[in-house]
Amino acid sequence: MDSMRKTALVAGVFYLITFISIPTLALYVPVKNHRDWILSSGSHTGVLVGGFLEVVVALAGIGTAVTLYPVVKRENEGMALGFVAARVLEAGMIFTGVVSLLSLVSLRQDLGAAAGANATSLVTTAASHVAIYNWAFLLGQSLMPAVNALLLGTLLYRSRLVPRVIPVIGLIGAPLLIGTVIATLFGGFKLGSPMPEALPVAAWELSLGVWLVVKGFKPSSLTTGITATDRAPASAADSYPPVTEGMAR
Repeated sequence: MDSMRKTALVAGVFYLITFISIPTLALYVPVKNHRDWILSSGSHTGVLVGGFLEVVVALAGIGTAVTLYPVVKRENEGMALGFVAARVLEAGMIFTGVVSLLSLVSLRQDLGAAAGANATSLVTTAASHVAIYNWAFLLGQSLMPAVNALLLGTLLYRSRLVPRVIPVIGLIGAPLLIGTVIATLFGGFKLGSPMPEALPVAAWELSLGVWLVVKGFKPSSLTTGITATDRAPASAADSYPPVTEGMAR
């Protein structure tokens, strides 16, 4: 397995890992849909598991950018660097949302020690934590994937490293998702409501991950140049005759 195949495999695995947070749609239902969750008793394991999954997703997202950067920068270094920056920003927003919900779990755990606290104020505090998560999700896990699709999709479409139909899915879905995010930002849609417009972007990332794992990069001038560069030092060393002891003297 050459270096380009390994790079494609690692990037594809990272992309597939970013889908492990799908269960959070169900795990977060109690805390997001019940304003008095902080006053109730019972397990909060689901929120902790969801937070852990999202942390893994954030790190895997950075992994996709770091792994692909040495390859796609040969097409356009500025856009490739922008993709890395967008992924890091996305991860930061994911961490913000996770910290908000984990703080809410801590507050719920300490509720027994604060028996005299006002229930209304606690519910209001819980609602603010959920709102922070929803806004962080809107900007981090809705807007930034669309930006990533525009940047990486353009790079892959131009370089033909994968079949063009794959980045086209992302390039079509990205404007739809960005428009929905903007509409939600200005009150056109309810914050935290489902976004069907995210499905094309999700399909683009899933198909890209599967293709990179199964097939790898298609042969192109970018992959040929990188492979040649990797092999150059060894070839150069082999081209020189060995220095004999007599010649050294």
